[in-house]
Amino acid sequence: MAALVLGNADYPGNDKLNNPVNDALDVSAKLKSYDFEVILGTDCSNSNMEKKLKEFATLLKTHEVGLFFFAGHGMQIDGSNYLLAIDTDCSSEIDAKHSSLSLDKVVEVMAKSKASTKIIVLDACRNNPWERAWHRDISMRGLASVYAPKGTIIGFATSPGELAADGSGRNGTYTEALLQHIDTKDCPVEKMFKRVRNTVAGATKGKQTTWEHTSLAGEFYFNLGIDKIISEYDETALADGLFGLDTSKPSHKIIEGLKSYNWYVQNPALLKLNADSVKRMGVNNLFVLGRNIYQAACGSSGAAEVFIGDFVSRTAQFEISKRKALLDGMLFEVFFDSTGNLRSKIKGEYFDEVFDLQKIPALKASFDFIADALDAAGADFIELPGRGHELDVTVSTKKIKAGYLVEAIFIGGKDLLQASESEWDDLDGIPSHSKTVIEQLNGTLSRELVVPQRLLKVTYAPAAVGENDVLIIPRGWSIRRA
Repeated sequence: MAALVLGNADYPGNDKLNNPVNDALDVSAKLKSYDFEVILGTDCSNSNMEKKLKEFATLLKTHEVGLFFFAGHGMQIDGSNYLLAIDTDCSSEIDAKHSSLSLDKVVEVMAKSKASTKIIVLDACRNNPWERAWHRDISMRGLASVYAPKGTIIGFATSPGELAADGSGRNGTYTEALLQHIDTKDCPVEKMFKRVRNTVAGATKGKQTTWEHTSLAGEFYFNLGIDKIISEYDETALADGLFGLDTSKPSHKIIEGLKSYNWYVQNPALLKLNADSVKRMGVNNLFVLGRNIYQAACGSSGAAEVFIGDFVSRTAQFEISKRKALLDGMLFEVFFDSTGNLRSKIKGEYFDEVFDLQKIPALKASFDFIADALDAAGADFIELPGRGHELDVTVSTKKIKAGYLVEAIFIGGKDLLQASESEWDDLDGIPSHSKTVIEQLNGTLSRELVVPQRLLKVTYAPAAVGENDVLIIPRGWSIRRA
């Protein structure tokens, strides 16, 4: 998914606006959280807006979804709409038309792209300060109606003849409502815009009515629930906080034991999972059972730890589909919480042990499952877990008296080492630091990058760094996303 997000506020003289730059920054951040590749522009000149539109056109060649957002001054001239740059010449309508970004051009670029879904959002009907100088009729306020080509939805902050509120807080009224509703789970984009309309009407006491033109052929969701992404398992298995226990069922009885947080209950409960009992279990129950086995192992249940380590032999006699459901659940528990949402931090205690199973060809389908689930959910990883790709990392160090100071961690040619500023207070000329060795640092890198250690290829520079040498690294360090 690709997006071009523009926000212009620093117009000359008294025509400055308060919110559009904030609008663009916040919309950009939100879209990135939904896995959009975003081109961002703030306080753009006309030439800069044209340049970014060309970049957007190139980006659309490789994306199925395209989104354009603009916040700032916009106006209609001779029935066409124009989005004003901060250097638009408003001496006359002709000058303004030829020094602004034409909305028709934006629509045409998107219409001729390969994107099947095209979304245009315009918070661009603020008060036109040049109306009086141009002797314009009040009917020319706002933006003109626009034809929406196939597969396109165009959202306007106001109906024709109305003005958009610039907002009293951080965002414009329309963008604030958009940001409020874009996170609504399983809400088609058309329905989201209707919710935005209600919120804007309430905020402006009916003075501002948003509207849309649409010719979308299918449905598009910003925030699609995991149960809509994955069809193999029921919602109550994917969001297992909804899972109701019926202890008359063998699988539920084992799950109940694993949920006890009592090793003396967990361990014998898991011993009941065998080839005979599995024959009477459905895939949804086995999926939830897999989740709870991993959870119990993270809670130091010895039987669960052993089960993960001996998964291949312990499940060798299970039906293929049931064995897969069990491993799918274990993998799912690493990345998704009890509501079916991505965890902010993976449950990684047995990450390496579970992902070692990827070496077994018969288990490949489970790793394809988790990779597809993470991809569809918009997970942000440098390498997507489950694909089995190796990741090359170079740790750059400098020899100092106390050992080797880690100065950079390069991935894909970029230094991704990050530490909070508060951690960089000098201590005898060296930033606040902790000491480690290669084996420990490699393990930490594996967890930070969510890449199994067997797939993580770490090189140290200079090559003289040895396994027992002391490595000094900033406290609180992390790996930022490229």
